[in-house]
Amino acid sequence: MAASGRHVGHYIQRNGRFLRVNLEGLWSNRSFGWTSALQQQAPEVKKDASESIVIPRKKTWNKIAVLEALASTVDRDPTAYPYQFQDDPYLSPRTSSEFKLFSLSQESGRSAAKFFVDSNPKFFTKDFAEPHIPCLMPESVSLRLEEVSEEALRERISLRKVTAAVDMYDQLLQAGTAVSMETTHDLLDLICLYCDRNPVQEGGPQAEEAEEAGEETKGRRGRTRRDIPKTPWKENNNAERIFNLLPERDSRCYSALIRGMVKHGAYAKAFSLYTDLLNDRLTGDVHLFNALILAAPELREKYNEKWELISELLNQMSQQKVHPDLLTFNSVLKALRRCGYVAKTKALSTLNEMKAVGISPSLATYDHILAAFYKSASSGPSNTEILLEVLTELEGTRLTCQDPDDVLFFSSAMRICLDGKDLELGYKVQNLLEVGDNWRLLGDSYQQSIYYGRFFNLLCMMEHIDVVLEWYRKIIPSRYYPNPQGMKDLLQALDTDSRLDMLPTIWKDIKSLGHDNKPDLVEELLALMAREEHSPEVQESFAACALNVKSVCDGRLSTEWSASALSHITTLLLRANKTQEAWEVLLVFKAKNRVPSEELLNSFLSACHSRGDSQGAVELVQLSAAFCLPATSGLASRALADFHLTEEQR
Repeated sequence: MAASGRHVGHYIQRNGRFLRVNLEGLWSNRSFGWTSALQQQAPEVKKDASESIVIPRKKTWNKIAVLEALASTVDRDPTAYPYQFQDDPYLSPRTSSEFKLFSLSQESGRSAAKFFVDSNPKFFTKDFAEPHIPCLMPESVSLRLEEVSEEALRERISLRKVTAAVDMYDQLLQAGTAVSMETTHDLLDLICLYCDRNPVQEGGPQAEEAEEAGEETKGRRGRTRRDIPKTPWKENNNAERIFNLLPERDSRCYSALIRGMVKHGAYAKAFSLYTDLLNDRLTGDVHLFNALILAAPELREKYNEKWELISELLNQMSQQKVHPDLLTFNSVLKALRRCGYVAKTKALSTLNEMKAVGISPSLATYDHILAAFYKSASSGPSNTEILLEVLTELEGTRLTCQDPDDVLFFSSAMRICLDGKDLELGYKVQNLLEVGDNWRLLGDSYQQSIYYGRFFNLLCMMEHIDVVLEWYRKIIPSRYYPNPQGMKDLLQALDTDSRLDMLPTIWKDIKSLGHDNKPDLVEELLALMAREEHSPEVQESFAACALNVKSVCDGRLSTEWSASALSHITTLLLRANKTQEAWEVLLVFKAKNRVPSEELLNSFLSACHSRGDSQGAVELVQLSAAFCLPATSGLASRALADFHLTEEQR
């Protein structure tokens, strides 16, 4: 019976739709006294329903769409180390020095593996990755074409073998073979980019050349590391020789040499070559003018003269009908940073002209403008007001890198917030950083450390301690390894909000971050704990922390105890009724030739009196006498009056 019931239910479920359609057909053929309005409305509804059906187009998904969807559901873990070190937890860095060492070691290992793979491609022919990852497959780094031909020259150019490409070009000229202008352009670009040397990936410059470059760039102050050329432009190098051998020179050839000269510090020579270009009745391109604008401040001494040269170049661009791009305006603003007071008057007009021609500013644009007003903010709108306008315009924007200097904006903006002690503005900068993947524009680990160091310093000065600790747990160590000054700022924040009970916890972090070898930081920690008395529970934790500080520092041979640090440790131990441990610290005074204060000796004598330790009081007087302290007679009088001493002790 049950089985038959199941069969009937299954039959009804399978054929229910068929029965329902037939019943609706029967009902539609019969009249139940419907009104005319209802009869007219029913077909209209069916008609509208049929017209609203839209068949969607086939969606073509990206090969990594599933991975992107999964990644969007996972947030950053603030307790984890940076992602690059999660493959090997044993090598997770605990300090900034370890972070640098492990990062360089990891990058060196990757470079060595890449070199081995590229040098032996025959051993790595299988591709297991899905989707295909081209950068994991071996690249062709060995020369395959040995005959003297233009194809062999192009192969050497594509592999960035500067010396081999120049040799092949000379062999072609000796054989009387003409080289196409396109190949010549690529060769000049290669030589000028690497300053007639093989790139670092192919062996790098020799140590002698590096030392020579270092001597020439030594003494240049006020310039960032990015602006200082690593290798100087040498007179009559292969780029100039090949350029002089060309029967016909076009603007592309001039552009390659001028950009190379500017990149490698030959500014006067670049302008001289630009004059030759004008004499040949040629016009430059936008890249040539961008390079010359950057070099213009190097050729003039006075600020007005520098701006006049930049204006002249811009006028020549207009006359030659060369349309500026984003890098053109950024080059103007970057050059204005070396024009003193002129920068403030010309920066905003440059920005307005930039927007007038329909070019959207990048982060580097705003960074140059902030720098111009930051240097000369004596009159007019302050730099914080301009930064507020910039952040209001960029609020909620997903940013992309368009200029190599874009990575300098966030650290510069946070510096302005820190100098102005504007916490609200600092939060606006941080909120912009957290939009999308804007955090990628922080730059390398050095720039990232600068940004978070300034942000954390601002928090410690202006924010409530609970919020400071929340950010402390959020960015350390996953984003930032604080330096000793950062830990001092945190100690001051704890002191300001009367949260000194957390000092033992902070000491554990100081040890894990590798700052326990900084005497000034350790002494400030001990001074805060010993400054005033607290509850017995807190004093007990302070005493345990002081003993741990002493054991850690004693285990280091280079430790030089100061009298104040030993006094703080002794005071903390006495307040926790650890008289024996305090006496051992007093012996360290004698061993390290440090003199204890009279207040400390009186405190120790009071502790002995509370315990009834007459022998300890006598030994304290003897210790004071050994130091020939003026307080010895007073301590002896107190010991005779407050303790029951034996005749031998008296």
